[in-house]
Amino acid sequence: MAFHDIRFPPSLSFGALGGPERRTDIVTLSNGFEERNTAWAQSRRRYDAGLGLRSMQDLEQVIAFFEARQGQLHSFRWKDWADFKSSAADRDVQFDDQLVGIGDGVSRVFQLVKTYRSGGHSVTRAITKPVAATVQVGVQGDALVAGQQYDVDAITGMIEFDIPPAEGLDITAGFEFDVPVRFDTPQIRISLASFNAGEVPDVPVIEVRQ
Repeated sequence: MAFHDIRFPPSLSFGALGGPERRTDIVTLSNGFEERNTAWAQSRRRYDAGLGLRSMQDLEQVIAFFEARQGQLHSFRWKDWADFKSSAADRDVQFDDQLVGIGDGVSRVFQLVKTYRSGGHSVTRAITKPVAATVQVGVQGDALVAGQQYDVDAITGMIEFDIPPAEGLDITAGFEFDVPVRFDTPQIRISLASFNAGEVPDVPVIEVRQ
């Protein structure tokens, strides 16, 4: 299996149903109290691409994409229209959107991350599939120049600096990103009569860990 660095047509992922999923084991005790535990440090995202299909041309695109990925074998990029950038939905990406690390004067490579905060709690998610042309990086409030002061690996989400940031300096970044997914079905079942009448096929995709 391999990762194909190609995005599922964004016009078809728009309108798809899906989002993050967490697995929590819940045990109800005899006194009615619960014990809850999770083995997942991160969410895993699922989507149904079928809901984005609106025409025979859309259907042809999905079939071609499915065949080129050899069904479930190869993973690919997916744009989650509800969560695809480092900034708030109503703001443009800026170089200081997310704190991605603190300089130590030695390290030159840092992982892009996005932090989700609510009510004093937070979870940090590694971003492994940034959209390279959108990535902006800064150190201690100063924007840097891509290709001169740093480079970005769009396959891993790693930033590599030409010179290690000095100790104690904040390293920030802004970016758009995709989710690495694969098809979660061995087949695409289609009824043209039902499709033309308004029903769409199930085309499930699921996030892959990378």
